Parts: sequence; structure tokens; C-alpha cells
Amino acid sequence: MLIPKKIQLANIPSPIQEIVFDGYPFLIKRDDLTGLELSGNKVRKLEYLFYQAKKERADIIFTTGGDQSNHARATVIASAKCSMKSNLFLWGSESSKIEGNLFIDKFLGAQISFLNKNDFLNVNQIMFEQSRKLKMEGKKVYVIPEGGSTTLGIWGYISFIQELENQINIKNIQGILSASGSGGTAAGMLVGAALLNLNLKIFCVNVLYDQEKIKKRILDLAEGCILDYKLKCKIKEENLEVIDGYSEEGYKNVSENKVKLIKNFARGSGIILDPAYTAKAFVAYYEEFLKKRKGKKVLFLHTGGIFGAFAKKMQYLKA
Repeated sequence: MLIPKKIQLANIPSPIQEIVFDGYPFLIKRDDLTGLELSGNKVRKLEYLFYQAKKERADIIFTTGGDQSNHARATVIASAKCSMKSNLFLWGSESSKIEGNLFIDKFLGAQISFLNKNDFLNVNQIMFEQSRKLKMEGKKVYVIPEGGSTTLGIWGYISFIQELENQINIKNIQGILSASGSGGTAAGMLVGAALLNLNLKIFCVNVLYDQEKIKKRILDLAEGCILDYKLKCKIKEENLEVIDGYSEEGYKNVSENKVKLIKNFARGSGIILDPAYTAKAFVAYYEEFLKKRKGKKVLFLHTGGIFGAFAKKMQYLKA
């Protein structure tokens, strides 16, 4: 088994808290507390990816996402910490409001190329072409795909399962629920559970891709990691469940009913959820588990993203 190395960026282990909301008790793993500027689930992946970037002596980091991408913001911060420049290829426009994550990207001096939705579908090719040009000029570019979701990046959530097992009796829970954008968090948890021979269900709420596409991405990433690192384990496909139907308003938007629920949750717990990911995941968790499956012990993974809430501040206040 090959275990990759990493640098230290995240404040881990992140805490587990017991919350009671609307009369329902549950456990929440606070990966929103992995740092301040580097908060959220992305930083766990970046620890492995930046080790490799430093090993390759990269000057510039390329990555991509939406104009309020948590991953892009975390990558810009990590680049600054590692004395590297960052180039972002974001789905949005120059006229986008400079708030939330985008404000931080610009404040830290990231070079940003805005792409329309059609161009964003070909963003990996665009990043490849741009990196090739810079390499011809003698620059060393390290490209991080969307969400840091590579067979190396998902080690952040393979090790997460070991961290979780050290914190609680993991046999007392039946599953973990989180939002899923690029699929890396779920893929890592699947591999981590398989390595420890845990019959742990991974529930993911798709917020960007359709149900079948995200399921395939997650399983391909997990299987690819097992092959790349010669891991002696086997993924149980039945341990992955994609919970569909909670992002009908689209990745960049959040509906009024979701904001009302997370506003009530915030006022009762002091925990703020972001519009793109955790709001949608929590509504699914509340409706599908807290209300319907009261006997099922499923941990809620708060993957961070608080800066995205500032881009929706008026909607949050009016709900």
C-alpha cells in the first residue's frame, strides 16, 4: 500500500458536536472549523495536492470552480501560504459582485479568467492549454482539477475516516451525510471505510451534477485511488447513496424555503450553512433523516463554505 505525504494546512481533528434542532438530536462533524481562511472540506485535499506541487517546485497553481467556489478560495489561500501564485478559471463573469469567496480571491491577488457556462464544460482543456503556454516560458504550473477531486486529493477524506474512528465509536453510527459537488469527499470516505473494513453508508446530496453522473464520478475516483495506490480493499457500491432533488434551483442558487430552515437552524445552534452546499445537504438531512428515519444514526458532515453566504446576504436576511 502506498500512502502519499502531505503538508499541514488544516486545523484537525475537527470537533464533533451533539446538536438538538426542532426536537431532533444528531451529531455534526465540524469541518467548517478546519481553519478560517482555509475553512471547509477542501483544505484536507489541498494538504496532499500542495505537497505534490511543492515536490514538483511549482511556481503557479491552476484551479477552477464557480465564481463563489470554496475550493478556489482555499486554493488561493494555500498558494499564498506556500509562496506560489494562483490562476483561477471561474464560471461567472467580470461583472459578478465582488463578495464572499470572490472578494478573497481578488484581495489575495489571484489571476482570474471568467468563463461562460459552455466554456466551463471544457475548463480542463483550457487549463491544460494555458499551463502549456506558461511551461514554454519556463514556468512550473501545477493544475488542480475542480474541487481538488483527484485520486491524490481524496486522501484527505480517506484519512478523515481514521480521524472519525479515533473520536467516536464509529460502530454506533450507520452513515455519514454530506453535500457533493465534484465527488471527492464522498469518494475518499468510501475508500477510508473500505480500508478499515467498516460497513458505513455514505449519503451524498448532489448539488451540481445529476444523480447518475455524480455517482459514476465518485465510484470512478474511489476505484482509481485503489488502483493508483495499490490499496488492499474493495468498494461496496451499495454503501453509496446519492440523495437527489435538493438542488433543483441550480448550483449557484438557493430557494427561499431552504434559507428559512437554515436561518432557524442558525438561530438555534449558532451554526451558519452556505447556500451552494451545506444548506441543500442540511435540508435533505432534516427531511430524509431527522423527520422520516428517526432511528437511523447518521452523522451530518458540515463541509464549510461560510464565505458564500455573504454573496447571498440579502436573501439570507429577508427569509
